[in-house]
Amino acid sequence: MGRGFCASSFVAVGLVVLVCSAAAAAAETHVVGDSKGWGFSVAYDSWASGKAFAAGDTLVFNYQAGVHNVVAASAAEYRSCKVRNSADAAATAAGSAKLDLKKGVNYFICGVPGHCATGMKLRVVAN
Repeated sequence: MGRGFCASSFVAVGLVVLVCSAAAAAAETHVVGDSKGWGFSVAYDSWASGKAFAAGDTLVFNYQAGVHNVVAASAAEYRSCKVRNSADAAATAAGSAKLDLKKGVNYFICGVPGHCATGMKLRVVAN
């Protein structure tokens, strides 16, 4: 009885490790705007269309430091292009930011005044 219990315990642990490994491996990294990055030259709705996003995926925003930033926004902030907390924008002013997607709708905007209104905003739905 001891060997059977031990063997089945190893099988159960192996399955848990396999499932966790598969979930971690399934997360993808997406570079926003591809080679053009996060700036004025990309239509972000077009960039996102046709791509499959999942909760846990990472979006990488590459942009010119000191000129742009990126802020994870609420739906209201996305619509109004107004950042609620300037500290959020300052925290991503380094020229590159990696933000993980949550399940559902995710919103991102450039917090520099005027930039969101000219198209630096992204809406992504993660399954």
